[in-house]
Amino acid sequence: MSLLAKLLAMPAALAFVACVLYVLFGQVTVRKLRKNPETKGRLGIEFASGWDILNVASALSRPKWLNRKYKKSRLSSLVANSDLLYQNTTLFDRILARTFWFSYVISGTCIILILVLNWCGVFG
Repeated sequence: MSLLAKLLAMPAALAFVACVLYVLFGQVTVRKLRKNPETKGRLGIEFASGWDILNVASALSRPKWLNRKYKKSRLSSLVANSDLLYQNTTLFDRILARTFWFSYVISGTCIILILVLNWCGVFG
């Protein structure tokens, strides 16, 4: 097995974990938020099916100062309302959101970084 394959295996395994957490987070938390009339229209814009799962996870994972900055922006309707989400989620929901979001972001970033380094000829 080459070095490139070994390096890609780790973020690929993390991406698999992120896929499982995506489904779990969507079924446990976002389904509950979609059924709640107070939060139904505040989950951010849905570009594709399931995009609101990513919106909710990112809103629950961002620092509060960044959420305040997004709220003041003209494009605030694109992101989920974090204050409302914090009121309607439990601690378990927030931990699940952060675990999913960071595994999703880290695995994607690592895969892209390794492929760019391979394209630049770092791995031979």
